[in-house]
Amino acid sequence: MRHHNAALVLDLLRGAGADGISRLELAERTGLTPQAVSKITARLRAEGLAAEAGRRASTGGKPRTVLRLVPDARYAVGLHLDRDELTAVLVDLAGTPVAVRSAPLDFGAPAADVVAGAADAVAEVSAAAAAAPENSPAVLGVGVAVPGPLDHRDGVLHRVTGFPQWDGFPLREALAARTGLPVSVDKDTNAAALGLALRDPGEGDFAYLHLGTGLGAGLVLGGALHRGARTGAGEFGHQTLQLDGPPCGCGGRGCIEALCLAAVDRGDVAEAARVLGAGAANLVALLDIDRVVLGGRTVAAHEDAYVRGVRAVIEERARREGAGTPVPVAVAGGGDHPVAEGAAHLVLGPLFGRTAE
Repeated sequence: MRHHNAALVLDLLRGAGADGISRLELAERTGLTPQAVSKITARLRAEGLAAEAGRRASTGGKPRTVLRLVPDARYAVGLHLDRDELTAVLVDLAGTPVAVRSAPLDFGAPAADVVAGAADAVAEVSAAAAAAPENSPAVLGVGVAVPGPLDHRDGVLHRVTGFPQWDGFPLREALAARTGLPVSVDKDTNAAALGLALRDPGEGDFAYLHLGTGLGAGLVLGGALHRGARTGAGEFGHQTLQLDGPPCGCGGRGCIEALCLAAVDRGDVAEAARVLGAGAANLVALLDIDRVVLGGRTVAAHEDAYVRGVRAVIEERARREGAGTPVPVAVAGGGDHPVAEGAAHLVLGPLFGRTAE
């Protein structure tokens, strides 16, 4: 309960930004007593996480002291291990990137080599962290985003499409041993969706569709990241669209990923967007979500074409089914490295009480 209440206060401090928020407002918005808020904020100030941001003019009583979050009091590292590229981002408590490193990556190399390179990247970006108060780590931990499927609770990878040698590898344990930091592991799409949900809370249910070297989805339902009981939710790319279609790296045929990437390889962006739209329309019909968000390097190369193509399929389905106003389609913004930045929130989210286990 103590951690829960502190997380509520920290989340409001973060949301208030540089303008800050008063203790009275914190009590009103959390439902905690003024005495409880005073104790929590005193502890947060002692830990360097909160500081005074001035006073507000009196409205009849004495001026209220305003508190703010101290963004550079702590940091988290977000690590995106894609099939061919590694990206590491150091993020402060406000979610602002402080340092970034990108490098080529061979995800098919021996696991020990991949982990060693990841640990080096973590050390390099962590060097940009300011000194934290005595006895408090400047870097709270590392969030790692990788292609699925995997078990996010144990940090163990399963049979990543095209890289079956990773099946059963304890990535969390191995990277924690190399870095000396707590490590959280999740799918790349889940990490990106979490980052989007924390940046724009209250925007409703959505699916984040990531088209890069592969295709997957991150789902935010009921305001929370939806992983499923076995971290299996969002394995979007391996739905079958075409029975007896072209083979997919997963061992199936006619998967959305296989059809979409084949069109990308041919340079047929319109067809790739149409295939992606068919899968997106299925998700909209199945989950009744409020919006579709597109991301990934392949989408980034032709953003307008993918938005138009996906939107056209969804709108046509809505007209055919009489579903009323079709859900909006947009490109994920908010950073050049949305997966890596989202991965950092695997570490920061629990501090603010804003992530699901």
